[in-house]
Amino acid sequence: MDFSIENIEKLCRVAKENEIEELLLECNGEKIKISKSRKCPPPMMPISSPAPLQAASQAMVSATAESAPAPAPVSGNAVKSPIVGTFYAAPSPDKPPFVTVGQTVKKGDVLMIIESMKVMNEVTSEFDGVVKDILVHSGDIVEFDQTLMIIE
Repeated sequence: MDFSIENIEKLCRVAKENEIEELLLECNGEKIKISKSRKCPPPMMPISSPAPLQAASQAMVSATAESAPAPAPVSGNAVKSPIVGTFYAAPSPDKPPFVTVGQTVKKGDVLMIIESMKVMNEVTSEFDGVVKDILVHSGDIVEFDQTLMIIE
């Protein structure tokens, strides 16, 4: 199987029609992950092929865009993702989350981890306040500059 635009679009359709939450495929050293979330990350493809990467990303976003609800307006300070990666609310699956809704945080407190390229990046608070909302779940793929949390 090759990861052509047509094949990626077919995979997106099949995943959507069968309500598949996540699909990870690997073929000849190339990987593609299709995930049902608010925003869909670009597929993992070699850097040497930027045109298919952009088109594939647009195809996957359009396939999931119609099922994603419109974001509600937020008040307070938005904590945004500094990188593309996987959001983790806790340091490990058997540990409690760094923060929970209603918890008071201070500037510099660790709020979450975002894994990118096998590197765990701690994200700290830039604000003092109370966690009003956490907009993503552990294991979700997050985009650069995506709002992840609201602190009032």
